[in-house]
Amino acid sequence: AARHLSSWNSHRFPSRANSVDSDGYFDARIAETYDADVAGDPEILRLTVERLAELSDGGATLEFAIGTGRVALPLSEQGVSVSGIELSKPMVEQLRAKAGGADMDVVIGDMTSVKVAGEFSLVFLVFNTIDNLTTQDAQVACFQNAAEHLSSGGRFVVETLVPPAQFLKMGETLRAFERSESHWGVDEIDVATQNYVSHHVWFEDGETRKFSVPFRFAWPSEMDLMAKMAGMELEHRWSDWEKSAFDQMSRRHISVWRKT
Repeated sequence: AARHLSSWNSHRFPSRANSVDSDGYFDARIAETYDADVAGDPEILRLTVERLAELSDGGATLEFAIGTGRVALPLSEQGVSVSGIELSKPMVEQLRAKAGGADMDVVIGDMTSVKVAGEFSLVFLVFNTIDNLTTQDAQVACFQNAAEHLSSGGRFVVETLVPPAQFLKMGETLRAFERSESHWGVDEIDVATQNYVSHHVWFEDGETRKFSVPFRFAWPSEMDLMAKMAGMELEHRWSDWEKSAFDQMSRRHISVWRKT
């Protein structure tokens, strides 16, 4: 599962919290409509799958926060062996109901600690889901867990936004990221702690739905240090799946670290 690009899919809802049947946010109600809610541009998904297939070098892959299989299933259709970790059972139930989902190896658990049998040439965490880990310790543990699943020379890929704090003026804490007839979105950002909350309001059929989700942002350089601590070195950093150069104007980054 993963999220952040535009309107509803501009922010993946929640942190990977604790719950018996879900991760605390991705319950059955969210899971049932998730794919439609985050559909976005199909070309972006096609490019995502194409690039991940290239980075796998023909080896087995592991997706952290696999969710409904939105990325994993089309990647599997390209002949890539895909396994997954997911904390929300309702999200995995949606995956299982899709063609090819019933046989996919998915472990229910926390991507910061749970283990999947075997070694992988690629571990990937896309659609800004790294921000769902709301402490630095959790993000460091995620990098370490990724490295422990990789074979020598294997890659860890993270796709996420450049921290929203860069858009704030000194002293400001609120940033509107979406305003349309059907959806309003506002980030509430604490620069001191690197935590932020995305507040959403949807207007549908005369009704109003509200939803707030906690995140933690980390700068690319901080992630490079997390990778180094886990025994990985930066190999690539792009601003999109077309491998466009990452620079001071980039709104997001796709970073690829290689296990040394």
